Amino acid sequence: MLNIAMISYHTCPLATLGGKDTGGMNVYVRELASHLGKVGIHVDVFTRSQDEHVPHVLHDLGYGSRVVHIPAGPEVPLPKAELVNYLPTFVTEVERFSNEKKIHYDLIHSHYWMSGIAAEALRTSWQVPVVHMFHTLVMMKNRVARTPAEIEGEYRLKGEQEVLRTADLIIAATPAELAQLEFLYEANTHKIRVIPPGVNTSHFYPIPSDEARDAIGVPCKDPMILFVGRIEPLKGVDTLIRALALMHENGTLVEHPHCLMIIGGDPNISPKQTSSEMARLQRLCEELGIGDLVLFLGKRGQDTLPYYYSAAEMVVVPSHYESFGMVALEAMACGTPVIASQVGGLAFLVQDGQTGYVIPSDDPTALSERITQLICRPELREQLGHQALAYAQDYSWEKIAGRIINVYQEVMEIYQNLKD
Repeated sequence: MLNIAMISYHTCPLATLGGKDTGGMNVYVRELASHLGKVGIHVDVFTRSQDEHVPHVLHDLGYGSRVVHIPAGPEVPLPKAELVNYLPTFVTEVERFSNEKKIHYDLIHSHYWMSGIAAEALRTSWQVPVVHMFHTLVMMKNRVARTPAEIEGEYRLKGEQEVLRTADLIIAATPAELAQLEFLYEANTHKIRVIPPGVNTSHFYPIPSDEARDAIGVPCKDPMILFVGRIEPLKGVDTLIRALALMHENGTLVEHPHCLMIIGGDPNISPKQTSSEMARLQRLCEELGIGDLVLFLGKRGQDTLPYYYSAAEMVVVPSHYESFGMVALEAMACGTPVIASQVGGLAFLVQDGQTGYVIPSDDPTALSERITQLICRPELREQLGHQALAYAQDYSWEKIAGRIINVYQEVMEIYQNLKD
């Protein structure tokens, strides 16, 4: 039986989605670990402890897998720039855990660049290969940053370059990410494999719309347009709100009443605690006169998302950058068409005119036109939804996990040959 040390340093795979640092990567790590466990591969997911009241070892990923919360620095959420300081402590404590449990790991699979730095240190100690996945790249994020506060420092770029140099093999989510690594980072493409994330098709599947609405108690009686994701400028929620305002102005929403539901963030905390982006979006809705058409629902658990996807007439992913676009895939697996920005992984994932539509980034007019098209043509919406469901089946985690296992076997064989 293989033993895999999976590292997700800055965020726990069990965290509730929609928070500041929780999203597609959390889902990826949780689902991959769970599906590896189902085929007899033992996985320990190491993450930094952010809550002293949460047990340090949890068995919530199913048979064969554990989540290990490692104390490294204060057991509270910290800014990413501070987290770098506690990586040496994290590595030491991971080694202590493996020694106490008397477990030998055959391979390290790290996620996000800080985890890759930790993996490099553990690789030296354990003498095992490292497979790494970035999930996002700082050079791409900084290119689309709207404010100086969104730009990440040189420390991250140096960290990503270090991981590219030392990891034995890199998994890229899409051909777009492969190209970015090749041309922006001058990475060695011989050690990069393109494998997309998967979707849990036994969890994300179509539910009759009326039953889905009843199950979650949709507060709006009108049909719904849905956004799911972190509340940050990179996600382009303001573009979606402006598109809705255009439809309100031209009478589309009078003739075809719809509401927009936004899952992510926390809209009900005090004004002092509210993130600047959440406050900005709420102000924008009021300024554009559509405050009564937009509902900020806050964070939602993964178990409720299939109901929201199934209850929605469409899911909109208006991001300025997405390395993959997990929300789009989950929505399609529920038989719901997706309108997405033509950026990053979304440009490959959403099949224009087949499973939904892709539009230019930051273009409220183009977005409003596509939303209007789906609102006014239910037969088209149904057709795209059926095609989206069929397309998503090729991304089932059973298939994707099998491809990941093949990569594990490949890199272990290469590493062993180099040692010999």
